[in-house]
Amino acid sequence: METGSKKVLAIIPALNEAETVAAVIAEIHSVVNCDVLVIDDGSTDATVAIARNVGATVVSHPFNLGVGAAIRTGLLYADRLDYSVVVQIDADGQHDVNSAIDLIEPALSGNADLVLGSRFASGYQVSGLRALGMRLLSRIVSRRIGVTITDTTSGFRAFGPNAVGPFARAYPTEYLSDTVEALLIANDLGFRIEERSVTMHPRLGGQASAGWSRSSYLMVRLFLVIAFHPLRRSEVQGSRK
Repeated sequence: METGSKKVLAIIPALNEAETVAAVIAEIHSVVNCDVLVIDDGSTDATVAIARNVGATVVSHPFNLGVGAAIRTGLLYADRLDYSVVVQIDADGQHDVNSAIDLIEPALSGNADLVLGSRFASGYQVSGLRALGMRLLSRIVSRRIGVTITDTTSGFRAFGPNAVGPFARAYPTEYLSDTVEALLIANDLGFRIEERSVTMHPRLGGQASAGWSRSSYLMVRLFLVIAFHPLRRSEVQGSRK
């Protein structure tokens, strides 16, 4: 991928992803041809050594802080080193790296500040209560921000030059807030939000970061966060200064 004079950084949050992280990094180098930062979120396996051996820079948290904290660490790194665009890619191989180009391009061109990859636009299916919750989130968030979002919990996203600095200071760190509440914050900050269809793969290894019971609790918490978010708007807007 040709990025011209603008620097692109791929950030990979990783917790015990030794089985898959090397393949993901190699594919990013091959397809996107950008710098790669792995944010090690307290791994106890060989994730750090493997990532460094295949050419990624690694920043380590002393213990597990969660995906949102890892993303904020990556954005702080990008802001301090003057990267123009940041693309978030999972370490487990689910995010299709070729699809990452479709997310990066609107951010590079300046047409969007936050670009989301939607699993559902390309036919991805979930069922049961999870599907109901995701549809409800989509309706609420889309109405709030004035942009139709089909996949509010997608962690496959790109941040443009206008978003990197403010999000380095204001990106939410709680699980699910790091995806859904981030959209509300982006809207508060006046960012242009766009959604693109992406391809998803089955997980290549490792385990999901939250089980069913914890995910249910966090979903309830998330709806409360959404309900009370307008009270935080002035605080959030101050992060752009």
